Amino acid sequence: LPLQGSSDDIEDVSLFDADDDLPRRSQKSKIRHPVASFFHLFFRVSAIAVYLLCELLTSSFIACMVTIILLLSCDFWAVKNVTGRLMVGLRWWNQVDDDGRSHWVFEARKVSAQGSRTSSEAESRIFWLGLITCPMIWVIFAFSALFSFKVKWLAVVVMGVVLQGANLYGYIRCKVGSRKNLTSMATSYLGKQFLRQVRLPGGWKSS
Repeated sequence: LPLQGSSDDIEDVSLFDADDDLPRRSQKSKIRHPVASFFHLFFRVSAIAVYLLCELLTSSFIACMVTIILLLSCDFWAVKNVTGRLMVGLRWWNQVDDDGRSHWVFEARKVSAQGSRTSSEAESRIFWLGLITCPMIWVIFAFSALFSFKVKWLAVVVMGVVLQGANLYGYIRCKVGSRKNLTSMATSYLGKQFLRQVRLPGGWKSS
């Protein structure tokens, strides 16, 4: 059921049925999707490297800006639609219905028959490390460009913060959003148990 938020509706749906057929092999520490793991870091690290080295490689600001924005755009699409799904079994998107209401939709890989997910711990570490570290670096770049008066780079840096920050925000909500149901259920259960204990002998007695 949708969870009511301050301005959004949140709902959890299952990942594509093809994920149910993933082979249950290797230990949790093995990287099962090396290509996805590589591109999860490649685009975002490349964008940072180009930003740091572009003035040494070329004097064309336009070429550097276009290259960085292309890398950031490829990273946003790959992380949002591919690497998150393969590496940690999560995917998110936001959609607006006909009434103009915003809906956060989360996908989570189904639990296997043995009661465990097929995600690799090594891939999970790589995913979250890259997802969290790189936006922080772009925030540092933003303050650096601002205080050094590199106004022409502010648009590029802000683009990095927005695109990578959006993925970070989406996956954090995707990670913790499904737990809100459990929190609500636990709160309701504890409240009922408390009322039952109060009405037992020694507590409130019915007339």
